[in-house]
Amino acid sequence: MESKNAVNALAALAQESRLAVFRLLVRNAPDGLTPGLIGEQLDVPAPTLSFHLKTLAQAGLVTAIQEGRYVRYRAEMAGIDALISFLTEDCCGGHPERCSPKGK
Repeated sequence: MESKNAVNALAALAQESRLAVFRLLVRNAPDGLTPGLIGEQLDVPAPTLSFHLKTLAQAGLVTAIQEGRYVRYRAEMAGIDALISFLTEDCCGGHPERCSPKGK
């Protein structure tokens, strides 16, 4: 992942409602949810939710799948894995085994 993509992903998650949407989709992986179910569960109005889903999609953190008349959103686990890898790739000077807590 490039630095610019990491900044975009972190910026997308740095908002309370978008973080809640993303976490809800992670809990419902791999199936995902429709916007109606997301809005109901998080009590977010449809126009606001649409904006947040678009932002998360542009950051590569969610994908939209067309299912007939409906759209289903899913957490893009590869996107979050890439972000985590980017953030930790130089952990402990390139020796990630040194980063783990003692006794594990």
